[in-house]
Amino acid sequence: MTAPGPDLFAAQALLADGWARDVLFRFGDDGTILLATPDKSAGGATIAAGPVLPGMVDVHSHAFQRALAGRTERASAGEDSFWTWREAMYGFVLRLIPDHLEAIAAQLYVELLKQGYTAVGEFHYLHHAPDGGAYDEIAEMSLRIVAAARQAGIAITHLPVLYGYGGFGGADVGDAQRRFQNSPDSLIRIVETMRSQFSDDPDVRVGVAPHSLRAVTDETLTETVAALHADDPTAPVHIHVAEQKKEVADCLAWSGQRPVDWLFDNAQPDRRWCLIHATHVSDAEVARIAESGAVAGLCPVTEANLGDGIFPLPPFLAAGGVYAVGSDSNNTVSPVEELRWLEYGQRLRDGRRNIAADPRRPSVGAALWKAAAAGGAQALAQPAGTLAPGKRADLIVLDGDDIDLEGLEGDDILDTMIFAGNENRIRDVMVGGVWRVVDGHHAAEENAANAYRNTLHELSS
Repeated sequence: MTAPGPDLFAAQALLADGWARDVLFRFGDDGTILLATPDKSAGGATIAAGPVLPGMVDVHSHAFQRALAGRTERASAGEDSFWTWREAMYGFVLRLIPDHLEAIAAQLYVELLKQGYTAVGEFHYLHHAPDGGAYDEIAEMSLRIVAAARQAGIAITHLPVLYGYGGFGGADVGDAQRRFQNSPDSLIRIVETMRSQFSDDPDVRVGVAPHSLRAVTDETLTETVAALHADDPTAPVHIHVAEQKKEVADCLAWSGQRPVDWLFDNAQPDRRWCLIHATHVSDAEVARIAESGAVAGLCPVTEANLGDGIFPLPPFLAAGGVYAVGSDSNNTVSPVEELRWLEYGQRLRDGRRNIAADPRRPSVGAALWKAAAAGGAQALAQPAGTLAPGKRADLIVLDGDDIDLEGLEGDDILDTMIFAGNENRIRDVMVGGVWRVVDGHHAAEENAANAYRNTLHELSS
């Protein structure tokens, strides 16, 4: 890339209505796209190093789990599952302090940007001190998360988690869960603090995340969502649901209903909601999610790592469902990897190919990228996901010298980007009109890495 200028010229760019050539982008002082006009000359604009795409949206992250990546892959004496992994995660959580969390999150967010994510939904449930007591500032850990996002320059939707109980029907939390526990009142205090602190920052949104049906009751769920929307009717609501077969069985035993059915009968999710995982759903539940306009937040790499299962994508797409992808436990931080696994999981289960595509969108890569970016923007309530006037200037520039992209145009670029090789083909990344990654490097990467290394040493000692 040449020295950054006020405008950007791209020989090829994926705009809201499809690929265009010789596109001149102009950005506003507020970080939005003012113009995205095809068939122009470069003039004095910065010349993009390769094709330009909308940035991807990471709809679901637990930042602190980045420090666990690769460290839970030893077999135990019994049969390992999500539930045995959860116990290992709980043990790790007890050692984290605010400085650790901020360092881990900053490293993660730099990595996400370098891989092409320009916005992240942080599903944040690590609220309190190791003994479960509140910090002097009740939003201390949430403030650290957003501080890390601002250091990195990634847009964030912060989703403080309502976690009141240890199981369906209001069961008591366990000792390891006391760091997560909040009442609706205390959770809304965190939300209010975050809103007031970042009301002038267009790259920070705030919603809530009822952790799961096993961690809330009908009353606390209703109270929290009502309080959130009383002050911001557009605020997003995210929830884990139907991730594991045991969760479905426990919900049936408790309520006589499957989790998604219970949720729709009691909370009426709509376009403001994002249902994370929804792995084990019936045909009727698939239809209900799609009809509601709620986003299915899929995390294929984590779902594979934890042995969750495979989301039924074909009937969901047939019903017009909206989906997005997330890095979740952050074992990998690549949207390409998430989208590749999303498609490959379907192929392995169904024994056929090219499942995310359809006659209107025969390119699998293009169908995946465009749908996940737009669905993620909806789920995070952020003006992103497409390159069009009025949207935030969140974009990525591919490496025009990449040998696998040589001679490719249009959707062939995305097919190759997602399904050929393991190279990171992203060269430059812009968020809100600001270049955060240039020539593959982030200005804060060295400082973030040093702080992260020190944190790992402290935690391992």
